[in-house]
Amino acid sequence: MKKIIISFFTIFLLFSCTKNKLQLVKIEGKLLPITEKLASDSSIVKTYLPYKYKMEKEMNSVLCYTSKNLVATDGVLESSLGNLLADLCYKKGNFVFKKRTGKNIDFAMFNFRGIRAGIPKGNVTTQNAFNLMPFENNLVVVELSSKKLRELIQYLITKKKAHPLSKQVRLRITKNGYNFSINGKPINDKKTYFVLTSDYLQHGGDHMDFFKNPVHLYELDYKMRNAIIDYFKETDTLKSNLDGRFVMKN
Repeated sequence: MKKIIISFFTIFLLFSCTKNKLQLVKIEGKLLPITEKLASDSSIVKTYLPYKYKMEKEMNSVLCYTSKNLVATDGVLESSLGNLLADLCYKKGNFVFKKRTGKNIDFAMFNFRGIRAGIPKGNVTTQNAFNLMPFENNLVVVELSSKKLRELIQYLITKKKAHPLSKQVRLRITKNGYNFSINGKPINDKKTYFVLTSDYLQHGGDHMDFFKNPVHLYELDYKMRNAIIDYFKETDTLKSNLDGRFVMKN
């Protein structure tokens, strides 16, 4: 009988507890300013310092050299840095694309605003690559119809900015319109064209809507920044000039 009574009270207490639900009635916050007076936690510092030193070493590692400042503003419709960026991405991206498809990319195009820093004269480090391309953009190849390609050309003519174009392209704005060629050949309306760009632009970034809904989309699984770093590593001295790939004729 004693055991029955104890069991009864135990069950009673359990059910009683479930009825008394806890409720949040007040939240208090306190501002803790981070100043020099705030003592650092030595255990935390010891934990992250090795990672900090390793990261600094990697970011400061020298990849190559440039004998002059490479900037995105030394031309009107093209730039030394934009030309370099488009050409190196074409080279690295085309290697992957051809290996997978057996085809060649026709040219590469990116956006002027995507270049976030220049490369100063001297040693070029991993940090320079991150400053140049801080975004996690991936390289993609879009297969465009001749109609879409003409929309791309009209975009370049309307915007009149130094959007990076690879050296396969020659675009000249004239009084009567424009002259456009890829590897010295005019547009063939019966062909489609493979254009290398970033996934950001392919989704319509910078209003480049002509990259949307292509005939086919090829994802290279290759970050633009990684392509830059890979190219820098295999190059002793960076070289790039204004070569008239996009000009306006008076």
